[in-house]
Amino acid sequence: MHREHVELKKFKKVMLVFNPNSGRRLFVDTASRVNDIRNQLRELLGVQVLTEVSIYSFEEVRTIAQRICNEHYEWVIVAGGDGTLRAITEVFVENGKLPYMSVYPVGTVNLVAKELMLPADPDEWMKKVKRGMLTPVWLGQANNRVFLTVAGIGIDSLVIDKVTETEKKYLSKFAYVIEGTELVKRELLWQDWQYKFQVMINNDGIWRDAASVIVAKSRYYAGWFSLVDGASLSSAKLHVCLFHGVNKLDLLRYLGLLLTDSLATDKSVEILEAQSVEIRCNEENFAAELDGDSLVTSPLSISLLPEPVQFIA
Repeated sequence: MHREHVELKKFKKVMLVFNPNSGRRLFVDTASRVNDIRNQLRELLGVQVLTEVSIYSFEEVRTIAQRICNEHYEWVIVAGGDGTLRAITEVFVENGKLPYMSVYPVGTVNLVAKELMLPADPDEWMKKVKRGMLTPVWLGQANNRVFLTVAGIGIDSLVIDKVTETEKKYLSKFAYVIEGTELVKRELLWQDWQYKFQVMINNDGIWRDAASVIVAKSRYYAGWFSLVDGASLSSAKLHVCLFHGVNKLDLLRYLGLLLTDSLATDKSVEILEAQSVEIRCNEENFAAELDGDSLVTSPLSISLLPEPVQFIA
């Protein structure tokens, strides 16, 4: 497939946005790696072209993203995880501005960088990005909130909703294992799964029953395993995964597969392609997750945005 490319040296305003709180890891000097990226970008583009900003809170993310829109930056490199990338992109969408973007993976989960095959090694990352090859990334929207990789409601979103920012910061993926164990005790020890979802695809008038739902926009979910064959950031499609099992053993199996990044091995999940999805729940305001953060609640109205973001990768 032919890919377009852009000449990086044509840019006059470029910003590197670094979230030092993203995905802190033992024995990995993230700040040093991002500093290496910054120095190589300065050498390539010129010191006057590159602006570097560090962010430490969600409020700062929105402020910096708004500045990017107001000051007409042409290329934005996000050194952070999927959550940081999602929050910045959402402000761009709100402002009707879609600059070229890149991501350097430093987060707890880096599904976008993984699918775009962007490595964590600074030299290898620069070597790949310097080619200027473009990949269109189609965005999903759930109740007017943007997502790049996945929207989920059910057993996974209930786990994510209970994990605090402090736990994510210091425990990384282990926080989800801990909360998953607590969910089993709380929701499944003495009873079957009590939540029910109904899903309509492409406004076809048919409500399909499910015990849990994942709407995939990316090839990957949670880890290295491919959740849906054919799903891709660069494809203008949603893939709706319906989990039908409602008894305790079914939900324990699904939860175990999610927590061990092995969901692709389960063939009992029904998967449907869609352009739009409506989801309702037997409990009002049930927490849903977008790109690994609890951001919206049921009922959900999910669709694709009409224009992709061009990633330099």
